[in-house]
Amino acid sequence: KRLKIRYSVFKFKNLFTEVQYLILSTFTIKSDAKDGTKKSSNKQEKKEGKKRPFDFSVHPKRHVALRLAYLGWDYQGFAVQDNTDNTVEARLFESLLKTRLIQDRQSSNYHRCGRTDKGVSAFSQVISIDLRSNQFCGGLGVILPENVDAAVKNKADVQELPYVKMLNRVLPLDIRVLDWAPAAEGFSARFDCQSRTYRYYFPEEVWMWILWLKLYEGTHDFRNICKMDVGNGVLQFERTILSASVRPAQSLSANSTDPYKLFIFEIKGLAFLYHQVRCMMALLLLIGQKLEDLDIIDQLMDVTKNPRKPQYNMAVDYPLVLFDCHFEDLIWTQEKEEVNYTFNVLQQHWTQSAVRASVLSGMLQDLETNGAEPTNHCLLLEGTRQKNYKPLLERPCCQSLESRINHFVKRGRLEREEGENGDEMVFKGKRSKHHHKSSSPATDSATKL
Repeated sequence: KRLKIRYSVFKFKNLFTEVQYLILSTFTIKSDAKDGTKKSSNKQEKKEGKKRPFDFSVHPKRHVALRLAYLGWDYQGFAVQDNTDNTVEARLFESLLKTRLIQDRQSSNYHRCGRTDKGVSAFSQVISIDLRSNQFCGGLGVILPENVDAAVKNKADVQELPYVKMLNRVLPLDIRVLDWAPAAEGFSARFDCQSRTYRYYFPEEVWMWILWLKLYEGTHDFRNICKMDVGNGVLQFERTILSASVRPAQSLSANSTDPYKLFIFEIKGLAFLYHQVRCMMALLLLIGQKLEDLDIIDQLMDVTKNPRKPQYNMAVDYPLVLFDCHFEDLIWTQEKEEVNYTFNVLQQHWTQSAVRASVLSGMLQDLETNGAEPTNHCLLLEGTRQKNYKPLLERPCCQSLESRINHFVKRGRLEREEGENGDEMVFKGKRSKHHHKSSSPATDSATKL
């Protein structure tokens, strides 16, 4: 019995000692962990303290033109907007800031060639901007910082920063910088553009349209073939169309009967009004379906006879592309590695889209063999098709230009002033917070489609 009691007491004492040891160990571990956290946070603070803000004042700037291509189907347009950041321009400036090529938008001397609308893509959009440079020895468009040491100015030439590569590595894959060009300090992508070319893709064979397309060529008043953007100061609707044509998207054999072959409506002009190309295309689609007479284009361009636009739906947005912007004296610099990189990115987009189109084509062919009949009405016009079509000139009309001007004057969006000869002049009185200080309202809105 005594042995058992002594053993139990000994066992209890050992257990008590073990518990004390575990408690002390736990406190020690927690204390070490806290010390480790403090040390790591101190290191992080020291590391962050070493970071210095990027000093743009010691770097040269260079005025350049950038040429972009983008798929606009998933964006709310090109230009920055107040109510959304899902625009091509917003993504572009995010990348410019991330790569520290600019300090901010306000000081970047930025101009855009055109403002493509929601869903519209571009093969060749051009912007002009001041970017950070490494050319201390000068060059076309180079702006040297003040108080630069003479030895730095005279150092050997170095290759310019790889602008295309820097931006393409941080831009979304559906926005690509194609190339860049040095430009004189006074160059503006908006004001120095000689002409703009748009393309509209459609799955209809309409060679007969060529005769009607020629009606668009020349200088005409297009107030009835656009969306009048009076609220933004666009009050003049005469535009010059240099050429208009229709051709197949790919070469076709003489006996080709493919009902899904694509054609291109291509139009070249000095500048365009808001939604002008889509309204022009809508009229051609209506004529092609024999819903409108051939002279409807002439009648709508006669603003004396028809001063108010009849209500009609324009063509949808996704087939429209800003194909080219024409400039003189720009020498584009391509980076071979980036050309191949961009080609591979676009090839991935094409592969996915081509496979999907082929799958849909197979489904359609299968249904046709089972007796399905293809629709005979156009699928590229917005809105729903009416059972009983009403000709355009018999429809209700929109407000006249004069009524719209009076409306926006009353709302304070436009102001009236006396001209130099005593004539009344109307101009824009309200600006968006994103509006560039050197922008002209009429010019800025003239290329938004």
